[in-house]
Amino acid sequence: MASEAPIQTDNRVAVLRTRDLVKDLPLGSEIVHVLRGVSLDIFLGERVGIIGPSGSGKSTLLGLMGGLDSATSGTIEIDGIDITNLSESKLTEVRNEKIGFVFQFFNLVPTLTALENVALPIEFTRAKELLELLGMADRFNHRPAQLSGGQQQRVAIARALANNPPLLLADEPTGNLDTESGKVVLSTLQDVQRETGTTVVVVTHDPTIAGAMERVLTLVDGQLVEHAEAIQA
Repeated sequence: MASEAPIQTDNRVAVLRTRDLVKDLPLGSEIVHVLRGVSLDIFLGERVGIIGPSGSGKSTLLGLMGGLDSATSGTIEIDGIDITNLSESKLTEVRNEKIGFVFQFFNLVPTLTALENVALPIEFTRAKELLELLGMADRFNHRPAQLSGGQQQRVAIARALANNPPLLLADEPTGNLDTESGKVVLSTLQDVQRETGTTVVVVTHDPTIAGAMERVLTLVDGQLVEHAEAIQA
């Protein structure tokens, strides 16, 4: 899919930009204001955390960023493409080419091996390269049930990188893991950003994950209230 020119700000390229993003949801006779005018820029090669209390709108914002949901108003641009009013077919193209998704519960196909799960959208050679990059070369032929939670999440990250997207979105990627497995996944996300240059955006409740990000955005009651520089890891 042809891309428009990505937006440049102070010599940095904005791979994701939102302006005045609003998301309202009906609840009976009431309207819940989930997001209340969120504007932000996320730049190419960044590692960004999104934090905030439960119900603050973090996962909703991530879903809108990834084109999995539509906003009530406002605009979203991915790698220079305004996705706000795209048809579903065009939106699918953008998601396939520009965005990798990592979810809390892995979403692997249980009957396929690690290699087959990663290779679903690509050739086996690329799948092998990705699994090797993420330290899973000795698990090519293992099915999800034969892998630990941390290993399953690394397979999910490899699959998200299959098409070499400029943007990786992760929703609570360590939320279903024990502490040690969570550390491995965190290290994997850091390695991905350093090795591939992919922009990584993580929604998390985990202060360890947030502290390893280069920049942290805080949502409270659907509003962006703070831009903070995290401790470098």
